[in-house]
Amino acid sequence: MPDEKIITILGGGVGGLVTARELRKRLGRQHRIVLVDREARHVFSPSFLWLMVGKRRPENIWRDLSRLSRKGIEVVRGAVTAIDPESRRVEVDGRTIDSDYLVVALGADLEPGLIPGLAAAGHNLYTLDGATEIRDTREEMARGRLVVLVASMPFKCPAAPYEAAMLLEDDLRKRGVRDTVDVTVFSPEQGPMGVTGPELSAAVRGMVEGRGIEYRPQHQIESVDPEARTLRFKDGAEESFDYLVYIPPHVAPQVVRDAGLTGDSGWVSVDRHTMATGFDGVYAIGDVTAIPLAMGLPLPKAGTFALRQARAVAQTIASEILGRGEPGVFDGFGECFIEVGGGKAGIGAGNFYAEPLPAVKLRKPRRIWHLAKVWFEKRWFPKWA
Repeated sequence: MPDEKIITILGGGVGGLVTARELRKRLGRQHRIVLVDREARHVFSPSFLWLMVGKRRPENIWRDLSRLSRKGIEVVRGAVTAIDPESRRVEVDGRTIDSDYLVVALGADLEPGLIPGLAAAGHNLYTLDGATEIRDTREEMARGRLVVLVASMPFKCPAAPYEAAMLLEDDLRKRGVRDTVDVTVFSPEQGPMGVTGPELSAAVRGMVEGRGIEYRPQHQIESVDPEARTLRFKDGAEESFDYLVYIPPHVAPQVVRDAGLTGDSGWVSVDRHTMATGFDGVYAIGDVTAIPLAMGLPLPKAGTFALRQARAVAQTIASEILGRGEPGVFDGFGECFIEVGGGKAGIGAGNFYAEPLPAVKLRKPRRIWHLAKVWFEKRWFPKWA
């Protein structure tokens, strides 16, 4: 029987959760699996879009992480204050945890404060509180201009801003005020979901503009005036708004940067197939990583990739501990639902590691793809809750 090993997973999002669950299934109970998160609960963020338009309630889309203890996973609640990747030692609110393997799945920190005036002017789509605020205040939109703003690159879930615009536009129609509310999306991107290639990007743009939503690419926000309700962009242009939904700047957590895990990109560099860092026994998965693609853009930050990376890392660690089986491999495949409103969704799927461009195909919006996303949501929590 292998000696006891300790595997510590930092972060209780999609990647961290799947890593812990997969390891627990593969390894005997003599091996400790420790999951660390600063929050007491896991929130299923893909449901924020439905929460935003009143189709979900906050309590429906989160579960207490402590329930994982039933599965033999130790849950430590606290902020990670230090990481020593050489020794695989972490500090969590003054407590020291030494590990044989360390998986960094801390995601991206959301920093609206990097854009002056942003937080005070609008609602953050990427938090539970922000999505709830949108739900509770959206009926105030009866006339004027609704803006969905992408503050900077990169950002996680590259379809979300466009889904948000289309779902909110659909909500305006249902409330009978679409004719008196203009909807605009501003983004620093050259095109929506540009990493998928020009054909799919153009198709998504067509979906957005086909609903009468104005799309303004290559607009990098510099500041927001909450009182004047004005957006100021780096090229000097100014635009007005009456209601603002924003995707905030994303940065790697400070503790990850302090640990020397980040490279020139500002994110953790890993082997694109194994998710190994440059430190023995240390892996990183999900939004905290940066994986360059042949086309010159990084692999998108999305839950579909975090999930597959987590499975690969768990398989690798288990095979090393047990001395049998093949290591896991992340192959760059992923998919993404694209909600368009009216109970329909499209889906883009394919190999993002293909060269010279990702080989991703888009299936046109249909009710079946919306129902597939609903099914995935319903199955997510029963797997561990």
